[in-house]
Amino acid sequence: MQSNPQESVTTQPESGPAKSQESRSPFQLALRRFMKNRLAVVSVFVLFVIVIICIMAPLLTDHDPEKTNLLLLEKGPSDEHLLGTNGQGQDNFSRLLYGGRISLIVGFSAMFFTLAIGVTLGSIAGYYGKKVDNLIMRAADIMLMLPFLVLVLTIMAIIDKVTIGIFVTIIALTSWPNLTRIIRGTYLSLREQEFVLGARAIGASDFRIIFKHFIPNAMGPIVVNATLMMAVYIIIESGLSFIGFGIPNPTPTWGNMISEAQNIRILRNHPEAWIPPGVAILITVLAINFIGDGLRDAFDPKSKAR
Repeated sequence: MQSNPQESVTTQPESGPAKSQESRSPFQLALRRFMKNRLAVVSVFVLFVIVIICIMAPLLTDHDPEKTNLLLLEKGPSDEHLLGTNGQGQDNFSRLLYGGRISLIVGFSAMFFTLAIGVTLGSIAGYYGKKVDNLIMRAADIMLMLPFLVLVLTIMAIIDKVTIGIFVTIIALTSWPNLTRIIRGTYLSLREQEFVLGARAIGASDFRIIFKHFIPNAMGPIVVNATLMMAVYIIIESGLSFIGFGIPNPTPTWGNMISEAQNIRILRNHPEAWIPPGVAILITVLAINFIGDGLRDAFDPKSKAR
């Protein structure tokens, strides 16, 4: 008896792109989508280089950024002082490097604390609703009614000496309402989804539902707003320092360096004193924004179908 060729054919396991996609974790899929965004990848490299240069400041310059020298007031670039000196005889190049440290620390720290406050309050309001939601949202409405700049300037004027910690705390405590409303709105749209109802049906705790289902699905808005906040806070620090309400001298920041250029003589005759910090702020903010756009597309669940 001859065997039927069709009967001898064995079923091969499914393979190919679809199978490989299913075997990857959500993080791996997000990383793969992020790596396809060339502008975001280049921005990560640029930001990494800026951070490394600021960290290596002690190795790149021997000058103390806060040390004054009355014999070297407003000197031009030289072999000893690559970007010249400012009106207090301080080396501009060392202040650029060390100032980058402070500006990046302020931006990241303020973003982190604002994120912690906003995500926590937004999660509580969006998940539980009712009286808790109403209380948190009314508090957010009151904060939003107060002009941000006026509120910050008033607090800064009351405090005798503004340190980095105080500055970060003030920014975080006055910036949380917008993020809280965004997280709350995202949670309200997720609260009645089938996977949430299913998790409740099997007895999952509120903590597990929030951290296992809500936050991963809200990661897109969280990441995008986090990156945008960091960029905005760097600009806020520079702007407040420019008008004299930021981190005071002699602490070097990019904002303080630009503030020193308010002197028309320095503005005209010493562009090397204010152009480098201005360019540093511009490049850093653009890089962070492009990274945020890339992360938004990477964590967006809808992009899996593209």
